[in-house]
Amino acid sequence: MQPSGQVPQPMHRYTIAPFDITALSNTLIFVHSAEEPETRGLDSISAQYLEPGYGLFTENRPGAGPVQVSLELRETALELACTCNSAKKKLCSHEARVLFCLMNRKEVRLFFDKQLRREALAARLPEYGLDPGSDPDDFFLVRYEDRQLQISPLLPGMIAAADIGREQYLQEHFFPPVQPAAAPYLELPENRRILVLCRHRYSDQLNIELMEAATGKDGRLKGAPLSLDPQDYLWRSQQPEHLKYYAALLKIRNEHLAGSEENDIRALQALAGNPFAFDCYYHDAAISANITLASLQPVQVTSPVYRLELSTQQSKYFRELTAYLWINGQPYNLQVTETVFRYFLKVKDQLYLVANPSLLRIIGYFRRHNYRLLIPHSAFDRFREQVLNRLEHKVHLTYSHVRPATPAQLREQGFDHKPERIIYLSEQENHIGILPVMRYGETEIPVLSRKQVYATDKKGDAFAVERDEKEELDLLGLLMRQHPDFAEQLDLEQFYLHKKKFLDEDWFLQAFAAWQEQGITILGFNGIRKNRLNQHTVRVSVQVSSGINWFNAVPEVTFGKQKASLKQLYKSVKNRSKYVQLDDGTLGILPGAWLEKFTRYFESGELHGETIRIPRINYAALLEAYEDQMMLPGVQQDILALQENLTTTKGLTGIPVSPQLQTNLRSYQQEGLNWLAFLDGLGFGACLADDMGLGKTIQIIAFLLYQGEKHPGSTHLIVMPTSLVFNWQEELQRFAPVLRVHTYYGPERLRSVAGFGGYDVILTTYGTLLSDISLLKTFTFGYTILDESQAIKNPDSERYKAAVQLRSRNRISLTGTPVENNTFDLYGQLSFACPGLLGNKHYFRNLYALPIDKFGNHKRARALQRKVAPFVLRRTKAQVAAELPEKTEIVLYCPMGEEQRRIYELQEQEIREFIETRRDEELSSNSMHILKGLTRLRQICNATTLINKEKTYGDHSSKIHVLMKELEKHAGTHKILVFSQFVSMLDLVREQLDQRQMAYAYLSGQTHDRAQQVRQFKEEQDRNIFLISLKAGGTGLNLAEADYVYLVDPWWNPAVEHQAIDRSYRIGQQNQVIAVRLICPDTVEDKILKLQATKKDLADNLIATGSSILKGLGKQELLELLR
Repeated sequence: MQPSGQVPQPMHRYTIAPFDITALSNTLIFVHSAEEPETRGLDSISAQYLEPGYGLFTENRPGAGPVQVSLELRETALELACTCNSAKKKLCSHEARVLFCLMNRKEVRLFFDKQLRREALAARLPEYGLDPGSDPDDFFLVRYEDRQLQISPLLPGMIAAADIGREQYLQEHFFPPVQPAAAPYLELPENRRILVLCRHRYSDQLNIELMEAATGKDGRLKGAPLSLDPQDYLWRSQQPEHLKYYAALLKIRNEHLAGSEENDIRALQALAGNPFAFDCYYHDAAISANITLASLQPVQVTSPVYRLELSTQQSKYFRELTAYLWINGQPYNLQVTETVFRYFLKVKDQLYLVANPSLLRIIGYFRRHNYRLLIPHSAFDRFREQVLNRLEHKVHLTYSHVRPATPAQLREQGFDHKPERIIYLSEQENHIGILPVMRYGETEIPVLSRKQVYATDKKGDAFAVERDEKEELDLLGLLMRQHPDFAEQLDLEQFYLHKKKFLDEDWFLQAFAAWQEQGITILGFNGIRKNRLNQHTVRVSVQVSSGINWFNAVPEVTFGKQKASLKQLYKSVKNRSKYVQLDDGTLGILPGAWLEKFTRYFESGELHGETIRIPRINYAALLEAYEDQMMLPGVQQDILALQENLTTTKGLTGIPVSPQLQTNLRSYQQEGLNWLAFLDGLGFGACLADDMGLGKTIQIIAFLLYQGEKHPGSTHLIVMPTSLVFNWQEELQRFAPVLRVHTYYGPERLRSVAGFGGYDVILTTYGTLLSDISLLKTFTFGYTILDESQAIKNPDSERYKAAVQLRSRNRISLTGTPVENNTFDLYGQLSFACPGLLGNKHYFRNLYALPIDKFGNHKRARALQRKVAPFVLRRTKAQVAAELPEKTEIVLYCPMGEEQRRIYELQEQEIREFIETRRDEELSSNSMHILKGLTRLRQICNATTLINKEKTYGDHSSKIHVLMKELEKHAGTHKILVFSQFVSMLDLVREQLDQRQMAYAYLSGQTHDRAQQVRQFKEEQDRNIFLISLKAGGTGLNLAEADYVYLVDPWWNPAVEHQAIDRSYRIGQQNQVIAVRLICPDTVEDKILKLQATKKDLADNLIATGSSILKGLGKQELLELLR
């Protein structure tokens, strides 16, 4: 690849071929040069661009213009190009001089010498902690930058192991040296921090200084105080109250209380809280303009409980109004107080923060009027209406002429009952106001106000009703405990919260529940705009009853008088929403705990109206999700009975094998039959997951015969891959010929279920199931059985969706690999066989699949194992080794596709017509032609490309398709031999393995490293497949490590086949050997296989060296091998 924009326009080209960098020498350069090159002054040549196999160079020689030369390394040649005007047919002088640079400069040669480059890259492997035997090209690359060779990691994230131990590297990138925090002042043990309240130097605003001063042994200050910066302490603070304290100091120091009154008071309240218990001092500017020891007076700064009380007296001409201030329960005449710093009242050495500026204005008004107001009698009614009535909420107002109520007056006007507690809610822009009120008779008094209760009796006499201070304090205390913000709002007329905070269910639901529990009336909630929330907390009751096939759970969910339907609850749970639509249109709030509970309820079963149906098979989920008190009588007894049956296999008894079964069951197969019958009796499905070769088919056939005796007239459906149709046909005919079998498959099938009832077993394929599901689901089968059920392991696949639509009394899944890739493989197969056992797929994925596969959660894995154990029966060959024959031989049919079948029939017709038109005596003389024709048919059975390398007949091979599925299934845990007498067939298999990046060994007549191939197969754990041609490896090999043997193309002579199988079954073999023959049904292969049992001699000698054997075959016998 050449650099963009730097490519020379070559005017002279030359190629050295062949070229080997290791052979580059002075002699080679001289041989290819047009003239003797100049070897001095090579410094004038500089590399402009280099990459492996390509270089661009510039030569600047005195007296000549710059010349550019490029080198490009091809597979076996070196191409040179130069921008000079040389017409020579060999190397020009510039090209030759560049070759001298290539030969002598290591940093240049490295880009053209692969071995040298690998050595340079390999030298970097230890630096990064990599195995010296690793391929360095996988980790490093070479670049030429700034006219220097650069070797850098191929993966940007690689970190050199040496750097990890260098402190300088760590400090630079991770752990910079810790710098000591700058301290504004060295805090000695005898020093202490203090607060000084003073006036700003250039204004009358409050300023508060954080200072540090030395103290003597008597605790008194000594020496000049030094100012501190609150900001230095703000960043070190961790506690919220500490942060607020220093932030308040900064606000006052920087803004001088020039903001809103509300913010100013919040800052001062934070300081009055004084979480550090700093001593406070008042600076008397009259003594010194600067803060000195002499100007500091100790004071206490607090935020007290206070109350302003106004009292009226009558005199001859006036109504006199006086004021008293109650602080922390003690009365003070206003004359002894002084207002300082705008928000404080100073009483002796105490500074009291008054958080209600309105009271300070009233106090200032009285102070300016000599602490007593005189209102003429004629103006008092107007003054009371305009002033006093409006002050009643803020001050305690008493009238000397109004006497306290008598008991008779209280009874007469209805004040003798306990006051009613009310909370009014109101919306104020983005906030919700919360107004606590006490109703005395017909009079409502806000609890936060100072208003007194006055009334008039029948005689017209006014009287005062004493407020119930205890009840009001209890109500305030309840509210104060419900939100911390309320403590700072006591001086307001009502509490408030931001609308978002208020409507947070964790607050208002709990608050409302507490208010309702206390008998408090709540008004105004429904008036909040855009609020559809129901104010009531949820009440849930659940009853679980026992049915025939189900447990029925009936939840009842109410919010006050409103009910939530199960459908709406399911919708909320599915959307992970805490809001539930109620009958009146409001939204009930489902707490997180109940949301999780209902999630488990719905995951345990299916929704049917207002009932959750839990399959009896999923009784374990019922126990986990529902509490004991929810279960009606009899439910727990049913569950215990199920548990006992399934965990102790109580009731698992021997089932007599039908005399119609034409074979004997091994003991483990009898156990499988017993187990299937046991689950059938409980009404549960099953997953039979025995290893390949252990006879799952035989166990199912025995079970179908048992079903025929138990349920006469039942029709059972078996669904399988297309390749297994002939296997099932053969096995059923061989072992249970009494069963009436119908194969519903192929283009000629009658698309009707009308005649299904006349058969015991219906065989079909997954493809047919998909295309005809609308028809098949209309028939009710006894059992639906899926063979190779991993075909439906994906619950989102169309095959799974079709399978679960089939109607049957029960279901069985058959598989030798229940888990191929991950735990989720189990879900599709078991949810088909045992509906409801594993819940829905999201539940299974989150509870089991992800924790087990992604995080290796052994606890979840054990829980899943316990859950499925009663319904999955898996025996490996190792577990039943004592009962197995030393070798198990299986025929695996591989039906051809349409095109492969068409090609086969054309060739078959050709040879059949040839035989039919010849007399017996003519056939002997044409035996080679017949042999060649039979061989072509066998090749077509393997792959159509074997008879025509140009692929005129296409590339069709059902055997390769089936073989690759088998290898993918077993190669991870087994050593496998694959035999074929056609090397070209093995080459096709190689291509497929290479595409799938599956490691293998290979042995044919052309293999030179025979011993190495055998050693790799034996010793390398990830090389589990050995492709072997018959002639190269049919004899003489000891491959006892293998326990699976695949015979791709039978060579008809059983002795030869056994020789191949015996490569695995040798002395030292510890495992049972499974030998699998791949046969295309209804072909010459199929015919020869059947003849082996009836005409052994013929089969043994059909194809042998020479043509004399064919002389013993008559015309009719040859035609029997064909259609």
